[in-house]
Amino acid sequence: MSVEVKKVTPIEHFVQSAEKNITRSKNNYLKELQKQAKIDLENSVFPTVKNEEWKYTNLKKFLGNEFLPASELDKVELSKTEIEKLKFNSFDSHLLVFVNGMFEKELSDYAELQNKIIITSISEAIESKNELAVKYLSNVSTNNSSFDYLNLSNFVDGLFVHIPDNVVAEKPIQILNISGNVGAISFSSSRNLIVAGKNSQSTFVQKHIGLSGELYFNNVSTEMYIEKNGILNFYKVEVENDNSFHVEKTDVMQMRDSQFNHFNFTFSGKLIRNDINVNLSDENIESTLNGLYIANKSQHIDNSTFIDHAKPHSTSNQLYKGILDDKSHGVFSGKIVVAKDAQLTNAYQNSNSIILSDDARVDTKPQLEIYADDVKCTHGATVGQLDKSALFYILSRGIPKDKAMSMLITAFAESVVAELKIDELKDEINHLIFEHLNRDKVL
Repeated sequence: MSVEVKKVTPIEHFVQSAEKNITRSKNNYLKELQKQAKIDLENSVFPTVKNEEWKYTNLKKFLGNEFLPASELDKVELSKTEIEKLKFNSFDSHLLVFVNGMFEKELSDYAELQNKIIITSISEAIESKNELAVKYLSNVSTNNSSFDYLNLSNFVDGLFVHIPDNVVAEKPIQILNISGNVGAISFSSSRNLIVAGKNSQSTFVQKHIGLSGELYFNNVSTEMYIEKNGILNFYKVEVENDNSFHVEKTDVMQMRDSQFNHFNFTFSGKLIRNDINVNLSDENIESTLNGLYIANKSQHIDNSTFIDHAKPHSTSNQLYKGILDDKSHGVFSGKIVVAKDAQLTNAYQNSNSIILSDDARVDTKPQLEIYADDVKCTHGATVGQLDKSALFYILSRGIPKDKAMSMLITAFAESVVAELKIDELKDEINHLIFEHLNRDKVL
């Protein structure tokens, strides 16, 4: 007599891990948030290609993996020497280290900031009844999906940063996110909450990097609240393992006269999905979302942006560029909504992609919803190959083909890289471009 074993669905699998995680939680406030997130997860479904926002990204193979929570596996031990090799070293920065979603204070280096900026784990911020942590945690995030519920219900801890009013962080704050496990297929839920005070200025450089070993799933949620006249720059660089899965959602709320600049550079990973949602909730706000992604082999990289212009006199700029080789697949979906009251809005969006092989493909979906009369809004998308006449011209000067292609790719990517305000990071990005494409050294 055979006994039929019911197969657990991906949602049920992550709900089970959430139940164990909530049981271990010692903070009642967080426990209640996570209980509700678990219920929401239980009542949700993972998106399919029938969902408009995910129509070009098929999650079936990804969801076929049975990921184990990294928090239940043996802790990954890393030394400070190893951290030095993994972080960006070309520029001076404060350092915050996360390993599989856990804030590792002993591996971090931010002592210089402790008298100026509040940096702590989310659980410690909630435990100390930090008003901003309680007010904004899980409240900046909008349009939540099953991945958001998965993150909140399964996250063990996260990062809380508060830049007080009038404080200027002179050096960048580097967030090093390290993921992976040698012996098991794992997943981790990493969470960040950043609150930038009035007239504050800060720059963050977030680097995602994978450890050698089994494939893993990195699920990240970042919430940012920028007060009046605050300036926040956020540079994200993804150099995950080739067999990794990365789903990240960034939610931003901007107040009057604030500036937000987000740069997203994606170089590795089997399946990558980046969602960036920005709410321009008041007047005279500036927001910039720029990105560059490079894919080869069978990589799938999906970037989705949403900018909500709610009030008048604000400006948003978006520029995303993709370089695709082999059988890779790139996706860009950008949506801009201009509310009825948001007169004198300037909104620009552009997506450009270069295909280096016959088997690579790109899907783009620019969207504009305009309900105001007096606005300047444009969007555009191009997909093509390297300029053959320019390539012929360079080759005619005796330059080898690989180097000639590298020169053209550099020129194509330059408009995104050039906007970085850290010169040394520009060099790092240029090296990553050529390294990922297996081209010659940077010219």
